[in-house]
Parts: sequence; structure tokens; C-alpha cells
Amino acid sequence: MRGPGRFFNRRLEVWRPVTTDDGYGGQETVYVQQPNTVRAKVDQPSNADRMLAAQASSKHDHTVFLLPRADVRRGDELRGTDRLGQAQVFRVLATVQPSTPIYSKAPCQLTQQGG
Repeated sequence: MRGPGRFFNRRLEVWRPVTTDDGYGGQETVYVQQPNTVRAKVDQPSNADRMLAAQASSKHDHTVFLLPRADVRRGDELRGTDRLGQAQVFRVLATVQPSTPIYSKAPCQLTQQGG
């Protein structure tokens, strides 16, 4: 029997925010690419998910499922391309796991890239 990993049909880069001094007494945030990609399945949220997000004034518009040991944190960006080769950047709003850690679920906001 094959495990749940067979459903994770995309590889996404993980970019983590790092705050650095700007040299003028302030700080700036830059995103640093992490060494490993993660296997993922990207879904649009269900109508129920959208309703809950709207009630909570959330920016959740996609759900990314990950393997349970994937090092993905709130605030990270998951970067990849869609089936048409268009760049996609998903900002991770949170990460959660079910009581039996078969996968991690990350509500995300898709950031449109200018072209």
C-alpha cells in the first residue's frame, strides 16, 4: 500500500522571512530560500472554508497540504509554478496537523506576481 505522499504532486520552495538591520537604525525583512523543497498538494478552499475565512476577516484563499515533517512555518512563503508555468507565491497564514499526523495543513494567501 502506498502512503499519503502520493497525493503531494508539487514541489514548492520554502522562503523564510529574516529581519536584518538596515544600517540606518531600522530593520528590513528579507526572504531567504531554505535548502530543501517540500512536497505539497495545493487546493482551493471549500465553500465552508471560505465562509469561515470571511467571517474571521482572514485572507485565506488556498489550502496547502504538506507531509507532516515539512519545515513550514507561519509567515513563510511557498513558491512554485502552476500547471501553465505561471509563478505562484503562497504566504503561509498558519500550520496545523490533525490528531494523527498524516499531513500538515497550511491555510495560505496566494500573492499574484506581476508579469
